[in-house]
Amino acid sequence: MFPLAVLAWAAVPTAAPAQPPSASPVAVSEIVEREISTGQTFVGTVMPVKKSIVGSAVSGRVLEFPVNEGDRVAEGQTLAQLLTETIRLEVETAKAELEIRRQELAELENGSRPEEIEQARASMESARARAEYARSTHSRMQQLFQQGRAVTREQMEETDSALVEAEQSHLSAKANYELLVAGPRKERIAQAAARVLSQRETVSRLEDQMAKHRMKAPFDGYVVAEHTEVGEWVSAGDPVAEVIALDEVDVQAHVLESHAAFVRRGMSVRVEVPALPHELFQGTVALIVPQADVRARTFPVKVRLKNRIENDEPVLKAGMLARVDLPIGSKTLALLVPKDALVLSRGSTTVYVVDPQAGNSKQGKARPVAVQVGVADGPLMQVTGDLKAGQQVVVRGNERLQPGADVIVTSVLAPDAVPSARAVGPEATLKPEAKPEE
Repeated sequence: MFPLAVLAWAAVPTAAPAQPPSASPVAVSEIVEREISTGQTFVGTVMPVKKSIVGSAVSGRVLEFPVNEGDRVAEGQTLAQLLTETIRLEVETAKAELEIRRQELAELENGSRPEEIEQARASMESARARAEYARSTHSRMQQLFQQGRAVTREQMEETDSALVEAEQSHLSAKANYELLVAGPRKERIAQAAARVLSQRETVSRLEDQMAKHRMKAPFDGYVVAEHTEVGEWVSAGDPVAEVIALDEVDVQAHVLESHAAFVRRGMSVRVEVPALPHELFQGTVALIVPQADVRARTFPVKVRLKNRIENDEPVLKAGMLARVDLPIGSKTLALLVPKDALVLSRGSTTVYVVDPQAGNSKQGKARPVAVQVGVADGPLMQVTGDLKAGQQVVVRGNERLQPGADVIVTSVLAPDAVPSARAVGPEATLKPEAKPEE
């Protein structure tokens, strides 16, 4: 038998060997070194690309005003609706009159119906028979009168009158028959067509007038001001609402005349917004106003940025303070990384450098390096810090990395070809090649 101590030791479960933490998959890109222009920082203001004060084209009482300040509206969405009952009745009356004109034109264009022609032909034959009978009667009465028989002059005159009447009735019936066979004259058809066109224009004018009683959003954007309310009377030209477009924004900065000559359209620009410290924006120079403020000797420069809409709210809002870093200084050698390599936190910016294992370039450890961000050069950003050209920095999967974390490189992207697939900051989401650790 085994001693109790041995049995007690055997009953104690042995601890399983510790498993190394799994490596996080990441995508990397190399740090490049090239000659770029140094930057100059200017203070700017976020402005909407488009702004419209929507007014009323007609006078009337506001029946509906379905929007409020701050609402997001789509192009063509109703901002205000005026009363239209009176003009609606005018439109319906004009449309009914137009239908009458159309039917009149159709009747002329279709010509005479076969039944009408047959009826006219029958009337003509009947008139012809009456005329022949009257002619025969007149002939007999005339012979009797000439022979001096019992026919008075009055009877002869009556016979003459009846013959003339019968012959004229026959001519009238024949002419009516020939008109029906020939159909309406082209001049009458043209007149009827002109009446249709005139009435159609009347309907279009009234419909246009009715459409002007409805004010619509001229583009996708946000309502930033209300100028009326339900029940109020607006006159033609009165403002109803103000709408601005924020899917794209311009950051307007005033550049000194000594620097303005070096600014070019299409130039890549880095933009910082103090209200959004975890965001780093990149835009292009869209417009350089060629007229300076004569007092300050500065030229307005507009940098176009793609905005981001979250829960129907724009991240960049009109009026925000911004800082624009224009690359207009002297040339210098600089280290550049893709924008997605930057991880922003409050007060600091970091990149994760991958230190590869010996003999295995696909695995390594992530080492955070604090950097200062400079000017933009296309899709790349200038950085200064403890970095060297040729080192690999994480561009996908860096948002949730911890210092010293094990990583496995799933792909190596060319620096100039890294698409900006996320907003720089801790709120950014991981891409498929950079799944979070379980």
